[in-house]
Amino acid sequence: MHDLFGITAWGFAALAAAALLVGFSKTAVSGANTVSLAVFAAILPARASTGVLLPILIFGDVLAVLTYRRHAHWPTLWRLFPAVAGGVVLGTAFLAFADDGAVRTSIGAILLLMAGVTLWRRRKADGPEAPEAERTPTRAARVKAGSYGVLGGFTTMVANAGGPVMSMYLLSAGFRKLGFLGTSAWFFLIVNSAKVPFSVGLGLIDGRSLLLDAALAAFVVPGALLGKWAVNRINQLLFERLVIAATVVGGLQLLLR
Repeated sequence: MHDLFGITAWGFAALAAAALLVGFSKTAVSGANTVSLAVFAAILPARASTGVLLPILIFGDVLAVLTYRRHAHWPTLWRLFPAVAGGVVLGTAFLAFADDGAVRTSIGAILLLMAGVTLWRRRKADGPEAPEAERTPTRAARVKAGSYGVLGGFTTMVANAGGPVMSMYLLSAGFRKLGFLGTSAWFFLIVNSAKVPFSVGLGLIDGRSLLLDAALAAFVVPGALLGKWAVNRINQLLFERLVIAATVVGGLQLLLR
């Protein structure tokens, strides 16, 4: 593997651990793969890391869909997709001109803002509330879906960091654990697959990156199996706290790098 981006044995071990974490995050704690993003960006050149990580994420998305496909809420997905498409286009333009520092700072600030808004909304709520997925969408709900969709599309395009943004949206919409995971699984399988032509066009995915992906893909599977085992042992409150904590950690590490 040394010939691929000059990776050492220790570097490959770190990438393998990050790939395992991708599988775990896809089937248990969405948003935790921001740590994987940081590892890939530390071992590989910053721009190249996004191209290597994307196929790994798509493989994890396939495993998550196979696990939770029956729990997706499609009306929510259809509300999000148009705004996400706009965010992907904006992210592509931003990535073509912005340097790594601007990208990291922007995404880190967005993630922390989303976590803060979610915590504020949850503290403000007087009591349990029906998920937005179970109610007729109001104008405010549609505006919120559009805002999160643009942010999610933007962050997933520029740094594969859309997971925490979508996690904050789904939590704020009141999704329970399985509905959260099923909706998130289909969302990212579709969105990440749609990003491939953009990434190829930007030169982020090529023969070298795909060869490294082939070596790392095997580590995603045990991570996904571990996540599937763990999610049944995590209660709803702990699940939500872990998702928010992973988002905060991801935002801080992007800002402080």
